[in-house]
Amino acid sequence: MKKLLLSTALLSIFVSCKNESEKVKPITVNYPETKKVDTVDNYFGEDVADPYRWLEDDRSAETEAWVKSQNEATFGYLDNIPYREELKERLIKLWNYEKIGSPFKEGDYTYFYKNDGLQNQYVIYRYKNNADPETAEVFLDPNTFKEDGTISLGGLSFSKDGKTLAYSISEGGSDWRKILIMNTETKEIVEDTLVDIKFSGMSWYKNEGFYYSSYDKPKGSELSAKTDQHKVYYHKLGTKQSEDQLIYGGTPEEKHRYIYGGVTEDDRYLIITPRVSTSGNKLYIKDLTKPNAPFVEILGHTDSDSNIIENVGSKLYIMTNLNAPNQKVVTVDASDPKPENWEDFIPETENVLSPSTGGGYFFAEYMVDAVSKVLQYDYDGKLVREVKLPGVGSAGGFGAKKEEKELYYSFTNYVTPGSIYKYNIEEGTSKLYRKPNIDFNPENYESKQVFYTSKDGTKVPMIITHKKGLELDGKNPTILYGYGGFNISLTPSFSITNAVWMEQGGIYAVANLRGGGEYGKKWHNAGTQMKKQNVFDDFIAAAEYLISEKYTSSDYLAIRGGSNGGLLVGATMTQRPDLMKVALPAVGVLDMLRYHTFTAGAGWAYDYGTAEDSKEMFNYLKGYSPVHNVKEGVEYPATLVTTGDHDDRVVPAHSFKFAAELQSKQSGDNPTLIRIETDAGHGAGTPVSKTIEQYADIFGFTLYNMGFDVLPSKTKEKVKG
Repeated sequence: MKKLLLSTALLSIFVSCKNESEKVKPITVNYPETKKVDTVDNYFGEDVADPYRWLEDDRSAETEAWVKSQNEATFGYLDNIPYREELKERLIKLWNYEKIGSPFKEGDYTYFYKNDGLQNQYVIYRYKNNADPETAEVFLDPNTFKEDGTISLGGLSFSKDGKTLAYSISEGGSDWRKILIMNTETKEIVEDTLVDIKFSGMSWYKNEGFYYSSYDKPKGSELSAKTDQHKVYYHKLGTKQSEDQLIYGGTPEEKHRYIYGGVTEDDRYLIITPRVSTSGNKLYIKDLTKPNAPFVEILGHTDSDSNIIENVGSKLYIMTNLNAPNQKVVTVDASDPKPENWEDFIPETENVLSPSTGGGYFFAEYMVDAVSKVLQYDYDGKLVREVKLPGVGSAGGFGAKKEEKELYYSFTNYVTPGSIYKYNIEEGTSKLYRKPNIDFNPENYESKQVFYTSKDGTKVPMIITHKKGLELDGKNPTILYGYGGFNISLTPSFSITNAVWMEQGGIYAVANLRGGGEYGKKWHNAGTQMKKQNVFDDFIAAAEYLISEKYTSSDYLAIRGGSNGGLLVGATMTQRPDLMKVALPAVGVLDMLRYHTFTAGAGWAYDYGTAEDSKEMFNYLKGYSPVHNVKEGVEYPATLVTTGDHDDRVVPAHSFKFAAELQSKQSGDNPTLIRIETDAGHGAGTPVSKTIEQYADIFGFTLYNMGFDVLPSKTKEKVKG
């Protein structure tokens, strides 16, 4: 065991009401020794050592022992943070309020999700249509699946008459699912459980059965072995899963990593969207009214993201970014649906479009600098109105069945807890339906959007949120959050955990980096493959802006991100270790030479490229891969790596190897720890109890390493340098 005395105080930080020579108490940590093996890979004539390859074996006793010893070291450190329990208690108190989702009708009932406050999983309630919502009864309670909440509900899908429900569950946070089928009147499970389902929806055809997607059982570990042959099946009620019909996929000459099947609302067409990567899909339809009808090709290439969102008879409405980076809606007849016959229905604009349908109308939600704007159109493409939203923020949920007269949408921003509004579709009026009763006053906080300049001159937006009246003296504890990939947009939303951070006087800043979808496909592509460095440059520039404007300084700055955002944190801290005091990479993609060899990782190649593509691509990936860029003799920031032992999307070996490299090579006194959640995956379905504990640890670790020996909200005066 290598024993180090970690002095986590900064030389320049003192609490003004204390003796200026007194620092936060140093915490002793014992790092487990991590053995090295002589594993070497050769890429284009260059040998690359991989000394921690053995940690990729998630089924070995050695890896299990390593996880246990690392957690012992990490929790031995965290247990000594004096205000960790205070943070946990505040998180529990703030979290403990009733949360209710938007209602939706299925058959004779109206359903909604509800959490009393601290329940690990949301409960599904229902009441008879048009009855008093106060008469609602518990319909399905995922908290009963397992006592500790580690079996969670995935998705729900009701038959067209609402009398049968298919729902999926996840065990321990895994992406692998099981599907159970229930009689909604008796609440009884009526068939055998379907198994080995992954990355799948459940789309009903009439009341007879449903389509779903899965992979063949992988050879080796379910949690890390490669899965790259997705298939769509049809399950007919009353039959065994072994009799399910293979609908699409499974041919050796055409390998698709993700294939989804969905049925139009009128049961006329089956839509198939095969994907090789997370971006771009082919598009096929099958007329279900004609026996043995063939699949009709709409798009036979993966050069766009295109999908059918509606049909009226044979008239198809297709959302696409083909030759329209910000997306548009086109129409075409199913008899000859090739792109040359497409006609614009909702044309492309300068803002990114996300369309939906409900009550006989289209709703076009646009992102204007990452903030929502919603327009309502009729089926002739005529603009009916702009929907008046409650404020500046994120609105979502503008969807309903065609016959509905009302729909429900949510509204939130960084200081406004999510509220639900009832919208009269014909009149265009909104009425507050549910507002949470939470111990948080938005009037005490402010959010400001700024635009800063990145390294190459690109203007990048960032939203900065904090208490009103905050003094810009460079000494405010700050978390800078980013993602920057996979066409995903970070739009304003309220978070209980961020509220607790800001209560402590903390700043929460979110940068809308390239690689995301905030400005459409061009913005996404500007942060992919050989342009991935743009994302890291944007993040570094965001940190430099916060420092130059005196929101914070390097001594009080933490950077945080998860998954692709974990890569962002890993790359930024290895390129600019001087820039921040704390780094918080969560479930990160950190070994860029081998990410594509695990589970469905090869599907991320659109964003990253792979080390086998070319020597140039290999060199580029190796140049920023966090695992390969931890160097001897460098003082890295205090780092708390977080992951889950059941993460089969970004396998925990990424985090294991990165933590081992940091512990082996860290030259300074800053701690480099890894917190490994057991019976947890990539994040979805994580029990509330585990989430609260994790954030108490993250915030406690962050503040302690910024030099706070008591919570900032407890100090009588500002922390002075």
